[in-house]
Amino acid sequence: MSQATKRKHVVKEVLGDFITPTENQQIVKVTGSRGNNLHEAVTAKGETFLVSMPTKFRKNIWIKRGDYVIVDPIEEGEKVKAEISFILYKDHIQYLQKQQIWPEGFMEEQSSQDKTSSKEEEAEGRDEEEGSDSEDDDSDLFVNTNRCNYQYSESEDEDNTEEEEEDEEEKRTENGS
Repeated sequence: MSQATKRKHVVKEVLGDFITPTENQQIVKVTGSRGNNLHEAVTAKGETFLVSMPTKFRKNIWIKRGDYVIVDPIEEGEKVKAEISFILYKDHIQYLQKQQIWPEGFMEEQSSQDKTSSKEEEAEGRDEEEGSDSEDDDSDLFVNTNRCNYQYSESEDEDNTEEEEEDEEEKRTENGS
């Protein structure tokens, strides 16, 4: 099977299927990446351990801090105690909450995130009502948090260039005469 076909089937499986955890599986939250396809995870009870990413997901599906996954326990593991069997996205989480399978420890986090997102949406709605007929509004664009934000003002740059040009002209006239 080619790499593209494999990727297609893995993505279809992850995005399409609604899976409920079995008796030995559990839902955990990813708290960080440790490298080598290892991720630190925390259970609803607060237990922290490492989970491994199986080869079928590597370079096909990415997870980040704050994502929820279903894991299979590894009995002989000392540090790595589980392997990721399924990655949960927003619609999967909603499905599990409707089925009342979602862990209580994560319910509190979900409700607090929903409250903050609804407050942000209300604030955005007020801003839009106040007058945002401008098509140049960049608020809906993705913001890269890994880069420093620099504020450039064109007026300062123009003033500096004019002053520099005047200084150069003065030097030319002094040297020429």
